[in-house]
Amino acid sequence: METTQAKLELLRDWMKRESIDAYCVPRADEYLGEYLPEFNERLHWLSGFTGSAGMAVVLADEAAIFVDGRYTVQVRRQVDENLFAIEHLIENPPTTWLAGQLKSGSRVVIDPRMCSLSWYESSEKTLAKAGILLAGDAQNPIDRFWNNRPSVASTAATLLDVAYSGETAASKRARMGRRVQEAGADAALLFAPESVSWLLNIRGDDVPCVPVVLAAAMLEGNGSVHLLIDRARVPDLLDEHTGGGVFVIDEREAAEFLCAWGGKTVLADPNSGNAWTQMMLREGGATLLAGDDPVMLEKACKNPVEIEGARAAHRRDALAVIRFLAWIDRSIDDGKALSEDDLAQKLTSLRAELELFQGPSFDTISAAGANAAMCHYNHLDNPVSYLERDSVYLVDSGGQYLDGTTDITRTVTTGAVSLELKRKFTLVLKGHIALDQARFSPGTTGTHLDALARQFLWAEGCDFDHGTGHGVGAYLSVHEGPQRIAKAWNSAPLAPGMVVSNEPGYYRDGAFGIRCENLLLVRECDDAQFEKPMLEFEAITLVPFDRRLIDVMLLTPEERNWVDQYHRRVLKELPLELLCPEDRAWLETAAAPLP
Repeated sequence: METTQAKLELLRDWMKRESIDAYCVPRADEYLGEYLPEFNERLHWLSGFTGSAGMAVVLADEAAIFVDGRYTVQVRRQVDENLFAIEHLIENPPTTWLAGQLKSGSRVVIDPRMCSLSWYESSEKTLAKAGILLAGDAQNPIDRFWNNRPSVASTAATLLDVAYSGETAASKRARMGRRVQEAGADAALLFAPESVSWLLNIRGDDVPCVPVVLAAAMLEGNGSVHLLIDRARVPDLLDEHTGGGVFVIDEREAAEFLCAWGGKTVLADPNSGNAWTQMMLREGGATLLAGDDPVMLEKACKNPVEIEGARAAHRRDALAVIRFLAWIDRSIDDGKALSEDDLAQKLTSLRAELELFQGPSFDTISAAGANAAMCHYNHLDNPVSYLERDSVYLVDSGGQYLDGTTDITRTVTTGAVSLELKRKFTLVLKGHIALDQARFSPGTTGTHLDALARQFLWAEGCDFDHGTGHGVGAYLSVHEGPQRIAKAWNSAPLAPGMVVSNEPGYYRDGAFGIRCENLLLVRECDDAQFEKPMLEFEAITLVPFDRRLIDVMLLTPEERNWVDQYHRRVLKELPLELLCPEDRAWLETAAAPLP
């Protein structure tokens, strides 16, 4: 097996031959999604880092890897600090670091398929101020050096029935085509595989846990779609399924196709479409109209069929999680040794028994004790750890079902824990409750609401270094935009039909981690007393929080009432007859009123 040192030497030898002073390797592929197929994990191949965001920068005599706050602990466990300096992706971005490391006249290279146009252009300006040139080269050297690279996806896409999508592809295409016209464009470049898959009601298994087809598309104002995909992967009956008007372009002909749009105005999102694609459009004479992917917002606002599907999927999913949590308690009482992998596999096996289950919605975060301090911990990338008595266990997991996508985090105790841990758990829960109970006017964004979830931690000088909430798709990506709840500015207003997570947390390195996560549906308030229309959240996750970790003295009467009402909902809305007597008894205790 090649060592990291050997891989760096291969890359540096190539850089020397090509007169390159620095080469950038982002954790990305051509589609710029968070989840990558194994054959596109170039940053992992080079550095050993498995997180979902980051970038390595390699110079002739040194290298650095940049990660955000979610991975500051993990990166030091996975990456050799003798070979890579560890830098913060937000506080000291790669281009800022490069401007301080390189001399004027230096040349920095990146594969323009692996970054957005906005990143490329802003980085180009930043480096130019230091006299440094940024150049794009789509001939990625890592693809050449990567021995035994996993095979590229080759299975055909599948067709999603309208019983689950709630709208035909022909209807979606016509509606989205009108959006393109309203934007003043001839066509729109759809670059996110989630957008393409939603628009055409197709799904795939190209990316682990995310049922999308890796494909781009050009949507014309008349609703016609040019689908850029490997022809071998086009499913039978696609034309009939989509209502005609979908033209397949082999992805190997992408450059020629894009350069043929001369004289046309193409709507493209500089933040989600890769730089290379938009450079090819410009090279061919097309006029780029910067704007949001027109499908994103429509996809995020679920239709009635998708909403009911999400509720149904969460009811089924709750049964698996409840059975899992009850099993943990029994296993601890019986003195069984449970590894993090044992736990993750058990939960997946329980979900696999459920109707319409297609697989996990992401790799289960199964974190025992101090491992939970890494909020995106993956037990498969770390030494075997076992769940211990008198500790806590954090499990963040989800399922993909034909009618919906789930995502839930619960932190549970395995016995006696400190008062300090219970206090922190309760502060996190109080923030979760505050966000859940928010009512807000149309036009409010997730940024406006983010402080609600952090206020109790802030009051004690604490915080968490990740977003509070992300959008969730309808049998699509568990992380979807444009909605988000976070400190960083997000311009997309929360709107009825959106699903968003509510997941404040607290992490103490070397000790424990806490997160409480439900998925929320944005809906209109039904209150005649309001002067103006208002929006609110409906929790669609229905699993008890661990009452044993709650310091009830820290709760207000209203918060106590929220916990008890939520647990009553769990008992009322779940089909308890599907649980065995032992699991039902566990649930009745877990969902009992607070003392």
